[in-house]
Amino acid sequence: MSVTTIGMLIGGLGLFLIAINMISDGLKMAAGRALRNMLVRSTETPTKGIVTGITITAIVQSSSAVTVATIGFVNAGLLTLYQSLGVIYGANIGTTMTGWLVAIIGFKINVEAFALPLIGIGMLLKLIRPSTRWGYIGSAIAGFGLFFIGIDVLKSAFEGAANTINIEQYALSGVSGALIYTGIGFLMTVLTQSSSAAIAIILTAATGGVIGLESAAAMVVGANVGTTSTAGLAVIGATPNAKRVATAHVIFNFLTGLVALSALPVLFTLINIAGSTLGMEDNPAVTLALFHTVFNLLGVLLMWPLTSKLSLFLQKKFTSTEEIDSKPRYIDNTVLASPLLALNAVSLEINNVAGITFDMAKMAISKPEENYNLIETKFSAVENLSRSINEFTVNMGQTSLPENISEVLPKILYALQSFTTISELAFNYSRHHTELDKIKDTDLHNSLSDYKSAALSLIETASQLDIQDLENQQLNYNKLYHSIRNEILLAATQQRFNVELIGLLIDQVYRLDRIIRQISRGRRRLSKLNLNVTTPSEKVYSDEQLDDLSDTSD
Repeated sequence: MSVTTIGMLIGGLGLFLIAINMISDGLKMAAGRALRNMLVRSTETPTKGIVTGITITAIVQSSSAVTVATIGFVNAGLLTLYQSLGVIYGANIGTTMTGWLVAIIGFKINVEAFALPLIGIGMLLKLIRPSTRWGYIGSAIAGFGLFFIGIDVLKSAFEGAANTINIEQYALSGVSGALIYTGIGFLMTVLTQSSSAAIAIILTAATGGVIGLESAAAMVVGANVGTTSTAGLAVIGATPNAKRVATAHVIFNFLTGLVALSALPVLFTLINIAGSTLGMEDNPAVTLALFHTVFNLLGVLLMWPLTSKLSLFLQKKFTSTEEIDSKPRYIDNTVLASPLLALNAVSLEINNVAGITFDMAKMAISKPEENYNLIETKFSAVENLSRSINEFTVNMGQTSLPENISEVLPKILYALQSFTTISELAFNYSRHHTELDKIKDTDLHNSLSDYKSAALSLIETASQLDIQDLENQQLNYNKLYHSIRNEILLAATQQRFNVELIGLLIDQVYRLDRIIRQISRGRRRLSKLNLNVTTPSEKVYSDEQLDDLSDTSD
C-alpha cells in the first residue's frame, strides 16, 4: 500500500470524525432543549421510548450521545430505569441511519456540486450568526458536507488499496474469522469513539472491494457492540442508576451481536430476498446497511418481552449502602389491611432508623474524618426513611383504625422526630470535628477524650435499651458535660489555647451534648412504645399493650 493511500485513509477518517462531531454538536445545540424535553416527556412506555430513541439518534447521529444523556436523566430521577430501556433499544436502531446515508447518498453524490456548497453555506451561517440556533444549524450543515467529502476520500483510498493488496491472502473464514472481524469492528469503534465512523469505514471498504461482504457484516456487528464502550467510560465511578442503564446497554448490544453472528447466513438470505422484493440494487453498502438495521430490529424484538424482567434484575444490582439503608424494610401497602400489622411494621421501621442514627453518632464521635462520607450517606438514608414512615402513617390514618391505635400514631412520630434530630446533629458534628483537634493543651485534650469516651459508652447502653442503666449514665454524663465546659472556659482565660477557638469548641461540645440528650430521649420514647424488636414475628401489639401505649405521657 502506498504512502498516498495511507494518507488518504487517515485523512478521510479524520474528515469523517470531524463531520460527525460537527453534525452531532450542532444539532444538539440547535435543538438541545427540545431534544431533552422530547427525551423526558415521550418515554412513558418502552414503545414511546423506542420511537424517541430512534428519532433523536437519527437526528444527532450519535447513539452514544443519546445513551449518555439517558443515563444522566435516569440519574437525575427524570426517567425510570424501565423507561430508559426503550430509549436504549431505539438508539441502537436510530444509529443505523448513518449506514443508510453512506449507502444511498454517499457513493452517488457529486462532491463538487453538493458537498462543497453545503460546507460554504454552513460556515457562512456560523460566521454571520455565531452562538445562535442558526449558527449551530450552520455547523451541522457544514458537517454534512464534510461527511460526504470524507466518504469520497475513503472510497478513493479503499479503491487504491484494493488494486495493490491481494485480498485473498488475508481472507479469514469460519467461526474464528467471524470473531476476528467482529473484534476489529469493536476496536474501530473504541478507538474512534464513534460507531457511525466505524460503520462508514466498513461500508466504504466493502464497496471498494477491500473486504468481503460477510467479513464486513461481522465488523458491523463488532462496531455495534463497540458503542457500549462510551457508556462504560461514562459511568466509571458513577451512581448505581447510571451503572444500571449502562449495563442494560451492554446486555442489549452483546445479545443482539451474538444473535446476529449466530444467524449470519440466515439473515443474509432474508436480506437478499427482501432486497429483491423491494427492488434494491445489489450493492454491498446497501446490503450491509439493511443488515445493520435488521439485526438491531431483531434484537429489539427479542428483548421486548424481557424488558420488565431486565429492569427488575438490574434494580437489584450495583446497590449502594445509601439505597439499602434508604429502603424501608417493613412498611409497605400490603400490611395496611391489618391495623395491628401496620402498627407493628412502622414500629419496626422506627427501630431500624434508631439503629442507623446510633451508628452515625458513634462514627461521628470516634472517627469523624474517616467516616464523613458514610455519615453523609446515612444522613440521606434517614431522611428518606423518615419521609417513607411519615407517608405510611398518613396512609394508616386515612384507613378505619381502632381508637387506641389512632392515639398511638402521634407518639410513634414523636419518637421518630428524636432520631431524625440525632441524624442531623451527628452529620453536623462530623463536619466540624476539626475544632476539637486544634486543641494542643494536653490536660484539656485528655479531658475531651474522656468526654467523648463517656458519650460512646452511653450510646452503647442506649443501643441495648437498658433504661435504668441509661438513666444512671445520663446523670454522670451531665456532670461531665458541665465540667468539660467549665474547663474549656478556664483554659481560655489562662490562654492555654487560642481564644478564637472558644466559640467553635463550645459549639462542638454542645452538639455532642445534644446528640446524647436526643439519644436518651429517643430511647425513653421507644421504651414507652415497647419497641424492643428486631423482626416482625417478635412484635404484634395486644389490646392491653395498645391501651398502655395510648397514655399521653412522654
